[in-house]
Amino acid sequence: MNNDQVLQVFRDAGALLEGHFILSSGRRSPVFLQKALVFSQPELSAKLCSALAEKVKARLGDIDVVVGPAMGGVIPSYELARHLGCRAVFVERVEGAFELRRSFEIGESDRVLIAEDIVTTGLSFRETVDALHKLPGKVVGGSCIIDRSGGEADVGCELVSLAAIKFPDYDPEDLPADLQAIPAYKPGSRGLK
Repeated sequence: MNNDQVLQVFRDAGALLEGHFILSSGRRSPVFLQKALVFSQPELSAKLCSALAEKVKARLGDIDVVVGPAMGGVIPSYELARHLGCRAVFVERVEGAFELRRSFEIGESDRVLIAEDIVTTGLSFRETVDALHKLPGKVVGGSCIIDRSGGEADVGCELVSLAAIKFPDYDPEDLPADLQAIPAYKPGSRGLK
């Protein structure tokens, strides 16, 4: 799949939103990808993750374990693992840091892939890489459905993205006039109480 085809899946699901959005990073953007609307439809999840699995196999080879950062990475990591024919686990926050829990284990010889839904700044990805470096196994790379940094985000490992598109995002103190003119909306979940 190419960038336009991936975006069309998001459009068809009503998941490509336009307006003034507060991203999980705190930055602002006129575009928000409401991936929950895509991942709530198994056939769309399968379509995207099947295509991503092909790219991962071609670039990184065989994978033994796919790790998703909770919550955003849980569905794509599971679906990607299904297409790669391997296990899926996830890390979750314990006192603010990602950890592998729930009796999940990674073996010494396991080739590990991190799977995210959307990458913007790469922060969750880097935190996952740091958590996995404390465990056995080898992180061979990462993957995402859409890299909205267009390849600019530092994720801490090699990244295979199904689509890489540079969407505009801004510091909240340096907004263009068109965003200043409309109210900001936070559709994501990070930081909710």
